[in-house]
Amino acid sequence: MHSLTHDDIKTAADRIDGHVRPVALAGPTDPGGIHLALEHMQHTGSFKARGAQNFLLAHREAGTLPAAGVTIASGGNAGLACAWAAGRQGVPATVFLPATAPRVKVARLRGYGADVRLVGNEYAEALAACEEFARSTGALASHAYDHPLIAAGAGTLLDEIRLRVPGLDTVVVAVGGGGLFAGVATAARHHGIRTVAVEPENCRALDAALRAGHPVDVTVDSVAADSLGARRVSATALHAAQQDGVRSVLVPDAAIVRARQALWDDRRLAVEHAAATALAALTHPEQDVPGQEAPAAGYRPAPGETVCVILCGANTDPTDLVTP
Repeated sequence: MHSLTHDDIKTAADRIDGHVRPVALAGPTDPGGIHLALEHMQHTGSFKARGAQNFLLAHREAGTLPAAGVTIASGGNAGLACAWAAGRQGVPATVFLPATAPRVKVARLRGYGADVRLVGNEYAEALAACEEFARSTGALASHAYDHPLIAAGAGTLLDEIRLRVPGLDTVVVAVGGGGLFAGVATAARHHGIRTVAVEPENCRALDAALRAGHPVDVTVDSVAADSLGARRVSATALHAAQQDGVRSVLVPDAAIVRARQALWDDRRLAVEHAAATALAALTHPEQDVPGQEAPAAGYRPAPGETVCVILCGANTDPTDLVTP
């Protein structure tokens, strides 16, 4: 396991400067309110653009970016970011998806110039085909979250937030496979900022790893599973979660749906359920379960605590948002 450091994140920030959009911030609408990091406005609609650019630029610097380009198995935000970043670097991107992938995602990937290969009916089949493609062509294999360059790129977000929110005490971030969390928590710890890691109750790869002491497979069943449905968290993310200043919490799907609707009702922000998962931690009552190290649900800021919630993505179908 690569031990991610703040130096890795500073290097990534220098590398991707000018290649990604600086994060936009929305301040509190009332005293004691929370700041929102509007990273859903990033290129490709999610924070993933940061890691994808850092990954490809680092390989270009090292002379290890092959003519065959880059390949990834992902129909979600990581695949979109990889295809976009490859286009920016002028190299081919070959993206593997199950044949069951939504046509809108396939169309968007092709819009970024990717060669889309539909293989099998499950992600595992697409991943196996991607790995074989990398072996046979020499294409550079990327990963949705489990790579130090990907996590370091994601961590650049925290340093940007800190510059925009003086006196930041706590950052709240949703966790899937752990790339964003690992980067953000590493940078936050360097600055003495608390990180609250939020997972859906039924997509708890990090929570399960913390309890087991090592990454383990979990079942995935949540309204936010399209983005947070990793079956196993990365070892880098687990290491970050085991450090001081990190709290892991869980929220139910009902709270996620309410938080997503509230962002639309109150601010006209249409985000995916993963982004609303982070906010749900502040709107769901905090509950401690006896005999468990991690709280079952929610996070309640202390009076005067300065909190920023990361809205990580907006690749969603907004038709289920009700306009009051």
